[in-house]
Amino acid sequence: MKPDNTSKYAANRFSIAPMLDWTDRHCRYFHRLLTNETLLYTEMVTTGAIIHGKGDFLAYNQEEHPVALQLGGSNPQDLATCAKLAAERGYDEINLNVGCPSDRVQNGRFGACLMAEPELVAQCVASMREVVDIPVTVKTRIGIDDQDSYEFLTDFVSIVAEKGGCEQFTIHARKAWLSGLSPKENREIPPLDYPRAYQLKKDFSHLNIAVNGGVKTLEDSLVHLEHLDGVMVGREAYQNPYLLAQVDQQIFGLDKPVKKRSQVVEEMYPYIEAQLSKGAYLGHITRHMIGLFQAMPGARQWRRYISENAHKPGAGIEVVETALAKIPQELNV
Repeated sequence: MKPDNTSKYAANRFSIAPMLDWTDRHCRYFHRLLTNETLLYTEMVTTGAIIHGKGDFLAYNQEEHPVALQLGGSNPQDLATCAKLAAERGYDEINLNVGCPSDRVQNGRFGACLMAEPELVAQCVASMREVVDIPVTVKTRIGIDDQDSYEFLTDFVSIVAEKGGCEQFTIHARKAWLSGLSPKENREIPPLDYPRAYQLKKDFSHLNIAVNGGVKTLEDSLVHLEHLDGVMVGREAYQNPYLLAQVDQQIFGLDKPVKKRSQVVEEMYPYIEAQLSKGAYLGHITRHMIGLFQAMPGARQWRRYISENAHKPGAGIEVVETALAKIPQELNV
């Protein structure tokens, strides 16, 4: 049965995590060819970059909708300024990063360290909600350092929900160590605690609660959806993007054909050519497509050819066409 899509949070049922240096415009366009319904997130963008930086940090392709902007910052006024700009540009959601544990992020007083300042997070959310009509959401951890009790998590959620008006939380079901572990280690070493996210939904049934962390299959996702409102997939969607090809059918209940891998590649051709004509480099686009044929015959040849040729000066669409020809077509994949 197709879920009720009347809720403003309906797309949150399945989403792809914001990932620095990964979920850029090219990645999101590619992912959208695989799934129409999944909520896509930008990389985290700091308020300072948007307000003071050179370049357009809010640019995206119209085909990406539904698409959310993840902001990094802790100044309520600056966040409100950026949220208003994003809403004017047509973003579907604003998400505040309260989960990233890197030293650089901590030095800017945002990310996971903000879990220790729920009153400030509430102010940030409230300030953004005052100036936009789209959802303002929070992505957070289950705790930080030795502040990892369930009470600590519920206090944080209570304050941000009641004082900030936040209605949707995505819970990375690991705590974060703010020192001693790298961001990569913080994604792997602290143990996952899905039951804590499940309990949070039971205790805050009026809130939309999604889970993130360690989700690798749609089967895993469906299990989580028996307890929660949404699932956010991270690196698995990047390393094995064909995972997304059946999301619309299995997660959103749509009756539609599943695209073949070769079809997705060919549907990328017009986009690639358009981007190259604007001065983009082929390798910046094709790096997101490398994992499309994972575990399939010819996958190694596909990866190798693109990796060895896409970065060359003047590389064009013929590189992708040649790489695709290395996949045995009789498989009709």
